[in-house]
Amino acid sequence: MAIPKYQLIKDDLKQQIISGKFENGDKFYTEAELAEMFNVSSITVIRALNELVKDGFIVRHQGRGSFVSRARKGKLVEFSDIELFPINHDQVRVLSIVRGNDPQFLSRLGLPDTAFYCCIERLRTTEDIPYMYHRTYLPEQYVNSNYSDLSHYNSIYQRFKLDYNIHMNEEDFTETNEIIFPTPDEEADKLQIPPEEPTVLQVRVTKRKDTQQILEYVETYKKWNFYKIELVSKNT
Repeated sequence: MAIPKYQLIKDDLKQQIISGKFENGDKFYTEAELAEMFNVSSITVIRALNELVKDGFIVRHQGRGSFVSRARKGKLVEFSDIELFPINHDQVRVLSIVRGNDPQFLSRLGLPDTAFYCCIERLRTTEDIPYMYHRTYLPEQYVNSNYSDLSHYNSIYQRFKLDYNIHMNEEDFTETNEIIFPTPDEEADKLQIPPEEPTVLQVRVTKRKDTQQILEYVETYKKWNFYKIELVSKNT
């Protein structure tokens, strides 16, 4: 089966963008330039351009033309924390598990006003030095009230796997990272630092792929000198 002309043009233009011929935000070819370049009708050109818009490679503005997208699709970006110490020295201690129904956290979990959640406080240390403080909010249905002791929830993701057959690392999530300065008093006390020292606040929300139910809302404070990330992009 012959490949439609608009598809061939789209693939050619997509490759030009991926190869680096255009920078993000650069003005793209006009319809007239493309029609002449590929010796096709304006209808074929417009369809190719619309496909590039749909795939996130360009944006089109009425009266101004087409531009290479500043946030284009087509690249897979891998994000990973770089551990700055031997992982075998890492320890987790659960500080508390508290049932609550504060409206602001019910909202972040997508729960009704009559529902409850459990907040699990944990502190991570390496060689007895605290470096990360977590507050994890879970819908009450995912916390077994018959746990033997607090250490039962040292690994929350392990509990999801063993108790509910949910593999959290395979579910959808969003995460933001921002520098907090000064660090709130309670968090600074947990991390044994002065409040005037900055920390990195990571906020993470994980949802089930199938139902879009929010499984967790997490606020993590991490010492700035223990924070390092790596971003790797790959063409898809």
